[in-house]
Amino acid sequence: MKEYSACTTILVGKKASIDGTTMIARNDDTFRPITPQKFIIEPARHGEKKHIKSWLNKFEMDLPEDAQRVPAVPNVDYKHRGYYDESGINQENVAMSCTESTYGNERTLAFDPLVKDGLDEDCMQTSVLPYIHSARDGVKYLGKLIAKYGSPAGNSVLFSDKDEIWYMEIVTGHHWVAERIPDDCYAATGNRVAIEQVDFDNPDYFMWSEGIQEFVEEHHLNPDHEGWNFRHIFGTYTEQDRHYNTNRQWYIQKLFNPEIEQDPQDGDIPFIRKAAKKITKEDIEFALGSHYQDTPYDPFGKGTDEEKHRYRPIGLNRTQNAHILQIRSDVPEDRAAIMWLCIGGPTFTPFIPFFANMNDTDPSFNNTSMDYNMNDAWWYYKSFAALVESHYPQFVQLDTTYLTELNRYFRGRVEEIIKDSEGKSGEELTEFLTKENQKTVAHTRKETEKLWGQMMIDSINMSKLTFNMDENL
Repeated sequence: MKEYSACTTILVGKKASIDGTTMIARNDDTFRPITPQKFIIEPARHGEKKHIKSWLNKFEMDLPEDAQRVPAVPNVDYKHRGYYDESGINQENVAMSCTESTYGNERTLAFDPLVKDGLDEDCMQTSVLPYIHSARDGVKYLGKLIAKYGSPAGNSVLFSDKDEIWYMEIVTGHHWVAERIPDDCYAATGNRVAIEQVDFDNPDYFMWSEGIQEFVEEHHLNPDHEGWNFRHIFGTYTEQDRHYNTNRQWYIQKLFNPEIEQDPQDGDIPFIRKAAKKITKEDIEFALGSHYQDTPYDPFGKGTDEEKHRYRPIGLNRTQNAHILQIRSDVPEDRAAIMWLCIGGPTFTPFIPFFANMNDTDPSFNNTSMDYNMNDAWWYYKSFAALVESHYPQFVQLDTTYLTELNRYFRGRVEEIIKDSEGKSGEELTEFLTKENQKTVAHTRKETEKLWGQMMIDSINMSKLTFNMDENL
């Protein structure tokens, strides 16, 4: 039995962001709270054969002999969980994040059922990202693989480069649609078909599987009197959607468009909007770690018990990593790609900036154990988050101050590294950025240790196993 993940996606076009960058972001939520992950570099290959085989099903294929170097965030337990490289940016500054679990309805699946041994999310990034040259190329490349091998699950995939962002939804065994996010817009979704009206006369903004229009017409699948709404044709609107999915989209839009009133259970909440203000990476971080703050639905808030448990929060203890893949256009290409990686969960822990042009990651990130080990970044930050949550009223402001100060440091740190890298190129630059990434990791750990110590002392002082006596006794 496959254990489905349940993620949240945010995409921000270059004219919608405060600094002209493209940003694609996702929470990687798994079935279980404890699913250790690591952050590694998949090396480049030239003229070297490689074969990939899934542990989820019987899928396997030969990969091209030439591959770009790619950072990846896989699960540690390969034997039972497959590759699951999850997210990365290749050497040509093309970013990919996969996948957002997405569910097609029974009407469409009746005529194009899922393919049991097709290409699933565990092998998807490994089979695509090292071989593509633009976001648009990523959609086409993956589309050809789905046409050949089929899909065993509904999966949505994020692609970006410095100019374009594409969101691709694979909803049946062979059919999919991809939409380009307009430059001045953002999009948000979580575990349901998001794409709405498809314009088949506008290939600049839409791509689709071969024969999808004929498929829908032949089997009488379009419920609308007019238009071709992908969400209405292929999507669902179940009780789970209303309490698990649509509410996340509602809250993100509440953050980015506070002037718009919407119902958390509205099945027709727009996928794409223009934000009330330009979006920062800190805005995305807050959204990915959010839990309906300032609403009755906050599990830590003051609503009734029913209200506090009505909707699934965005940030969960099952969020194993969160990432923002940022491609800048105002600096040289060889230092323009940054992976903002939050390992262990985004509600209480930082998004650390890693220049993607690197040849290694810090040992605390790339050597994660399946067993509890505080030397591993995943276990360390997972434990840190649990400590903050254990005394939320007492520790949340300390944690907020800590994250704010780290974000101040990270902003300055990125610009410092770019300035200090001037004059470097090729392998010299890659080696320099690799070492600077590890210095950033060390500083983050040091600052986290300080707060950890303070919270432990405060926890000791808050013990209920205490008794006040006359100090003279």
